[in-house]
Amino acid sequence: MTKASNTRYIILEKAFDLIYRKGYQATSVDEIIATTKVTKGAFYYHFKTKDEMGIAVVNEVVKPIMRNDFIIPLQNAHKPIAGIYEIIKSLLLENSFLKLEYGCPLGNLIQEMTPWNFEFSKTLNEVVSELQITIENSISKERENGNVRTDVNSEQVAYYIISGYWGIRNFGKVYNNSKCYHSYLKEFKFYLNNLK
Repeated sequence: MTKASNTRYIILEKAFDLIYRKGYQATSVDEIIATTKVTKGAFYYHFKTKDEMGIAVVNEVVKPIMRNDFIIPLQNAHKPIAGIYEIIKSLLLENSFLKLEYGCPLGNLIQEMTPWNFEFSKTLNEVVSELQITIENSISKERENGNVRTDVNSEQVAYYIISGYWGIRNFGKVYNNSKCYHSYLKEFKFYLNNLK
């Protein structure tokens, strides 16, 4: 990794941390610069604007995390229904990167930025679409293999799973404890079993 690409990565990593904790609009470029200890010139060498940096955070930090923690494990799952449950359980209870008190970084950015910025909205739409299609494909595969009822609509299931995950993350953030995660997972397992 070159010095320039390393600087860029440090900026994105520190910016993500600040944005995750405080929100995008509450995080200033000056704060990112102070946290990364790079010069203002170095920041603007890599990013023309804060929004350009924010979109890079989505593409280069959030998207790879989502791929590694959700998409690739689900694509490789031998039993996708059980895989979906285990992945969601892991994201809620075992993933040390995701913090209870801050919720879901992707969900937070969607709520905060899609009404205000078209480019953000477009980028976030691409990330969510990849997630949704992965779930739909897994459910369709299970239906074709006879492991899911023939009347199950994979698109509806994907919407339900994604919205349920984001919703329970928000409950965890509001209550600042994981008790709600356990109740959710119990009902989520019941829902998934009823797809069979």
